[in-house]
Amino acid sequence: MPTQNKSVLKTFFRKNFRRLEGFILYLKSYLSPRQFIYLSCFLVGISASLAVIVLKTFAHWVYIFAQYIDSIFHLPYSNSTLPIIGIVLTAWVVKRVLDGSLEKGTSQIMYAVAKKSGIIPKKQMYAQIITSGLTVGMGGSAGLESPITITGAAFGSNFAQNYRLSYKDRTLLLACGVAAGIAAAFNAPIAGVLFAIEVVLVDVSITAFIPIMISAATGALVSTILLNEDILLSFNKQLDFDYHNLPYYIVLGVASGFVSINYARTFRKIEHFFSRIKFGPMRKALFGACILAILIFFFPTLFGEGYNSIKILSTNTPEQILDNTVLQGFKENAWMLLLFVGTTMLIKVYATSITIGSGGNGGNFAPSLFVGSYLGFFVASFFNLLGFVKLPVSNFTMVGMAGILSGLFHAPLTAIFLIAEITSGYSLMVPLMLVSSISFAISKRYEPYSFDIKNLADKGDVFTDDRDRNILSGIVISRLIQSPIQTLKLAPSLEELVEKISGYNQMIFPVVNDKNELIGIIDFEEVKSHLFNPYKIKYTQIKDIMRAPKEMVNYDETAETIMEKFERAQTDYLPVLKNKEVIGIISKNALLEAYREKLKNMIIE
Repeated sequence: MPTQNKSVLKTFFRKNFRRLEGFILYLKSYLSPRQFIYLSCFLVGISASLAVIVLKTFAHWVYIFAQYIDSIFHLPYSNSTLPIIGIVLTAWVVKRVLDGSLEKGTSQIMYAVAKKSGIIPKKQMYAQIITSGLTVGMGGSAGLESPITITGAAFGSNFAQNYRLSYKDRTLLLACGVAAGIAAAFNAPIAGVLFAIEVVLVDVSITAFIPIMISAATGALVSTILLNEDILLSFNKQLDFDYHNLPYYIVLGVASGFVSINYARTFRKIEHFFSRIKFGPMRKALFGACILAILIFFFPTLFGEGYNSIKILSTNTPEQILDNTVLQGFKENAWMLLLFVGTTMLIKVYATSITIGSGGNGGNFAPSLFVGSYLGFFVASFFNLLGFVKLPVSNFTMVGMAGILSGLFHAPLTAIFLIAEITSGYSLMVPLMLVSSISFAISKRYEPYSFDIKNLADKGDVFTDDRDRNILSGIVISRLIQSPIQTLKLAPSLEELVEKISGYNQMIFPVVNDKNELIGIIDFEEVKSHLFNPYKIKYTQIKDIMRAPKEMVNYDETAETIMEKFERAQTDYLPVLKNKEVIGIISKNALLEAYREKLKNMIIE
């Protein structure tokens, strides 16, 4: 396109966008605050759902293209080549277009809610679509739902920032974008609402339900109208529940819990491995993509989201997933099919973690459904092959998805209603509830934090299920440290201390050695009886009234742990150390005041 035409097109879009902004501003001045929120959640729902449609359609057509190429060559080489191109291109875009940084995972949404007042950078409105589209669209073994939720959250957050809405409304619209994204991706509005509330906004008021429901319904409606049904993960089969199969659903629930734990821990180990590799971003991407290509060569169903293979497993001809594999000649062997399904289920976490860890972008929502469906199929088929029971394999395939989703993300309600919605009925509600709750209970027992926020929780950065912790985690401790301060050496009497007190506004005085390392504390309240007695001043040594500190604060500690130390020590002041040297004092009153100010700003901002 000539430069002049590009300029005209750019001017056209900019002018019309400004007109739209002006019209929305006019509506804001005309409508009540609550009415404007309803309008906002509707607009955010449309924006998020359109982003979903673009992303899902792109990924679907790349998958179709790969299958077309594959049908020509009759070998899975094309499936192995495309992911290499996609991951390397993603790494290049991140390096050259996105300034070398890209926040991945839905944990970034919780982090923004807890520590950034619901503010998400503008680039997340397009960065996730581009990078995940390249990665997953070209065969990277990850999901699009995590990028979709971040994109939706970014639309909601930036809409609120653009129209200067409060922190409360900004966070609400952020959740609306998430709900619309999930609702559009699965045509499942109830699951969208529950995911936004259960995962993003645990501490939510009843008044937030209506805007979130409006956004989710809008997203699902736009998806229904514009998105090809073949792209969606949906099932139209009638699934019936037989209570005689309850013991086997319990087995599936237990297996789901432990598989979820294994998935989470394995993923973190591989992600940590790639973070330690000293390669540059392009070499790391190529290295990881080549490993992924080998896995896809032997297990072609690892290509892309894997939703097509989930649909195949739920049909009466599950052996079709062996097409174009090295086991294609064993399609009639049920045990060989079971071996392939079980192996693929266990290897999926390696494929996903390599995809994301090496530089690609995607999420674990779709992989959790993939693993769950394969696990459900494996459990039901295994007992069927033993010959003493006939289990409905399709039912177990569906319910298994809920089990892994619940165990991995600690979101049982989302898991239950998502599967209920995409199966077009609620006949499996009892096994869904049973398997999801068992999986959640087991996973929660060994993994207190959900998969997505585990790393942030380990750092003390985010605790979305506790408002007090959220507020404390957002306090910058370095701003509260009283520094410089007066320290003392081990002098022969208290005369030096009296001189120090007269010139400094301190309540405690750290006693240090020649290396400025803390060896004791003198608390003014504890020793003031000595300081007003001339005899004691002259004949009492500092070491006689010095005491060991009850607690010490490290420079990089979080506000939450510092508050716990104040409670344990039952004191108002604590010394602050950095590399074992005393650098200042922190006051409990200062910390509480910072908490009060942050809480006030969150309410009225």
